[in-house]
Amino acid sequence: MPGKTATPAPTTQAGAAAETRFTEHTPQGRLTAQRGLYAGPAPIVSKDLYAELEWGAAVRERAVITVEPASKVSGNTYFGRFPASYWQRWTTVTEVSVEAVVTGTGLLSMGASDVEGEPRVVAAEQVADAKQAKVTLTSKLDKFYDGGALWLDLETEGGQTLRVEQVRWTVEAPEKIRPTAVTICTMNRADDCLKNLQALAADVSSLETLDAIYVADQGTDLVESRDGFEQVAKDLADKLHYIKQPNLGGAGGFTRGLFEVAGHTATEHANVLFMDDDVLLEPDLVIRMTAFSNRAANPIIVGGQMLNLFHPNQLHVGAEYARLNTLEPGQPVEHSLSTADLLGVDEETLKPNRQERRLDAGYNGWWSCLIPYEVVQATGYPMPFFFQWDDAEYSYRARAHGFPTVTLPGAGVWHADFHMKDWDEWHRYFNLRNSIITAALHSPFNLNLLSRVLLAQLVRYLLGMQYGLSATLIKAVEDFLEGPEILRDGGVEAMKEIRRIRDQYPETKRHKATDVPGIASNDIGIINSAPRPSMQRLVLIKRVLDRVLGRSRFGLGAVPIDEANWWHIALFDTAVVTDANQEGVRVRSYDKAKMFDLAKRGAKVVQRLRKEGAAVQEQYKRAMPELTSRENWKRLYKL
Repeated sequence: MPGKTATPAPTTQAGAAAETRFTEHTPQGRLTAQRGLYAGPAPIVSKDLYAELEWGAAVRERAVITVEPASKVSGNTYFGRFPASYWQRWTTVTEVSVEAVVTGTGLLSMGASDVEGEPRVVAAEQVADAKQAKVTLTSKLDKFYDGGALWLDLETEGGQTLRVEQVRWTVEAPEKIRPTAVTICTMNRADDCLKNLQALAADVSSLETLDAIYVADQGTDLVESRDGFEQVAKDLADKLHYIKQPNLGGAGGFTRGLFEVAGHTATEHANVLFMDDDVLLEPDLVIRMTAFSNRAANPIIVGGQMLNLFHPNQLHVGAEYARLNTLEPGQPVEHSLSTADLLGVDEETLKPNRQERRLDAGYNGWWSCLIPYEVVQATGYPMPFFFQWDDAEYSYRARAHGFPTVTLPGAGVWHADFHMKDWDEWHRYFNLRNSIITAALHSPFNLNLLSRVLLAQLVRYLLGMQYGLSATLIKAVEDFLEGPEILRDGGVEAMKEIRRIRDQYPETKRHKATDVPGIASNDIGIINSAPRPSMQRLVLIKRVLDRVLGRSRFGLGAVPIDEANWWHIALFDTAVVTDANQEGVRVRSYDKAKMFDLAKRGAKVVQRLRKEGAAVQEQYKRAMPELTSRENWKRLYKL
């Protein structure tokens, strides 16, 4: 059987996947599109993201809320809102109901907004002395095309108490429910991965929408080694398929789920939901994304949004796209919220930070992303990129085949803040190399423009005394020019080689601030940066000349990471720069010989790119069908 391992427990054998035949289900009643929840999955998450107390008092629990006398609670919040605009645009649903079981006396009302965020009430019901009574409010989905959402408000007057539970947003079910498998890729994050498996196992409601959970474990510190794994395997029973495989990066881990489902589905209508191993999971995401996919008018990629784990009230971005030819991922689309406090207000409009306007995404990160099997049939599997840009490349390739990506508001997970991850790491190689390959496959691939972008990056890295990062860029371009053969092993050798190269450059290593080699801790004082220059080109030329002539303004100083710009760092002989993750510092020291050597090598390889790039682009285009084939991934998995 494919992927069979020696693990004795049946639920942890990769081969057990062969026993799961993915078939469409007959629905039982209406389809739950999302649940009404009143508290998050962990204490660090504010309850205000689920329901906001407008006045009075209330007791907010995960699935139950008790509204005290003379109080009002609004569901016009990030997780409380039903994204009506997206349902009207992308699905065949024409109306939605919110159902609740209520006890006590009070008013339930269904609120709605438009593209400008202006509120209105579309349905309401007063209940008196109810005892476990079911209340249903319904709204047509016909006034939300450009934007707007629906939510449930609860209100009591003096002397009244209202308890509300079992809140469900429901739509008419399709004739058949698509089978869904969650795929978690993990690499030496055993504790994080186990927590998410436990969260899924504890949430029976979301599990009803899942046929299987695949864990592709590529590490040496295995998830199955943890004390809680045996219990979670029992809880998930035959839904769990634990696979140990070679380390093929994120691309290889996530693709394994597609590979297994495609090999065992009895229907072309199936979903695979990618999920990072290190997220704080909101299990309701599974319900929201799968329901949306089940009612979509046509197969589409459904992406979940990312909230910042270290700042749980922050939305990373409402929807994003990539500027392919200039190698810029993560660009917020027009009107998108970006690093927005979901409990705060917009500084310009002074309105709450809520995504009213419907947005079109270019792609979605694989922290949570649902891919219908029809997309795989039409476009193939992901590229064997190992790491980075695999998500963007796949979405742009799918779009070319008629499958857009929709980033669904309210379907969120918490992931470590990107701005607290350092750019100067080995994975920057994969970011650069894979971005150039993606540009070659899916953009005009203007080589003059691309060359200017890369040279500009190189100059800034050299001025910033980031010689290892400069070598990383050069290696990425060199390996792109090697052609598709560089992807033949899925990236394993490239990872080893770039780490070896970077190990030769001292500034790529992190140190404790109190233990910097060769520098007394008390000698390192902060030297702050001047503002961003208004005439950057002239400043750039001046800094280059100063470097060539060996002139500097400061001998030694500490620089905070947010001020570590090239125009400031270029003034130092040695700069001790805070790492982006705030866990240590890097020591950047001027080295004229390295600077000249890397500048020459960089100019040479970029000139090669300008000359050879078009021919290499054709090589990648010709190789893409084979690289993204099931046969190629089967070879990489050694099956």
